[in-house]
Amino acid sequence: MFHLGVFTAALVLTTVLSLVVSRIARHLGIVDNPDRGLPGGRKIHDRPIPLLGGVAVFLAFFALLIFFSDRFLAGNLGWSHLFGFLGGGLILVIGGILDDKYGLKPRQQFIFPLAAIAAIIIGGVEITRLTNPWAGFIELQPFIIISPLLIAVWLLGMMYTTKLLDGVDGLVSGISAVGGLIIFLFTLTTRYYQPDIALAALLLAGVAVGFLIVNWHPAKIFLGEGGSLLFGYILGVLAIISGSKIAIALLIMGIPILDVAWTIIRRLRQGRNPFRFSDQRHLHHRLLSLGLSQRQTVVIFYLLAAVFGSSGLFLQSRGKISALILLVSLMLVIVIFFERLDRRRNL
Repeated sequence: MFHLGVFTAALVLTTVLSLVVSRIARHLGIVDNPDRGLPGGRKIHDRPIPLLGGVAVFLAFFALLIFFSDRFLAGNLGWSHLFGFLGGGLILVIGGILDDKYGLKPRQQFIFPLAAIAAIIIGGVEITRLTNPWAGFIELQPFIIISPLLIAVWLLGMMYTTKLLDGVDGLVSGISAVGGLIIFLFTLTTRYYQPDIALAALLLAGVAVGFLIVNWHPAKIFLGEGGSLLFGYILGVLAIISGSKIAIALLIMGIPILDVAWTIIRRLRQGRNPFRFSDQRHLHHRLLSLGLSQRQTVVIFYLLAAVFGSSGLFLQSRGKISALILLVSLMLVIVIFFERLDRRRNL
């Protein structure tokens, strides 16, 4: 009943805050205007939609995390970790507000994820060891610089995955809900029992579902820059503080991460800056081009995240590696399919 109450509180609070923030964003003129019919137009919505959804997500998640801080800090985490976690999220939200309002340049946008990573590291979050799939662990404590580098690479990857994934109503919030729920279940198992992390993961799931209610197609509000980064940030941090359970997060976010990787490779092959150039060739855009609706597209992503993510609940380290190999193979098949489809269309 406690867990049900936590989930419900997160869901209701996020939905209410999202509706309030939506009105504020409209009043301030911070909306995402459609660009259909314009040169280079790539947005798929047909009316102005309020931004700043990330503000509601941030307020709900961290307000409840502080409210339940006695449970969240009952394990190995301290107030410095919580403040670092909160500070990084706040930095992302502030940067998101500025970008949604003024349209920052890519190099200006990049400052905020870097600052968020610095905040979490200063707060004391670290990766002390990695699981060795063959036996034991790989200790990282003797190598002081390795932990900050791994955290930076991991969190940047997660943040920019959810940022680039945010192109269809309900996609990022729905996958984040799946991710939060799977991490919640994983950290309640007997072998990996971590009730503090389970609480934070359940809050993430509740907040994500609460936002999904107003972000489901047709969306009433968008996450905005800050929100799309924030979900990846929270998922990434939870994977670290749960004892570097990065394999679980990779299984949940595998297809989106591989889609981003393929997008970067494809744009580099075309001689374009992958972070300054945008197009409609992400996997979710491809599925839409096949005739699927926005709702059908996001459900496919949810199912893939749920199937591969839940497999991590039952697999040991080597089994997770096999699942990751299967996931990569699936993505290669998808890439080959669409590459051949493009060639046929260009004949």
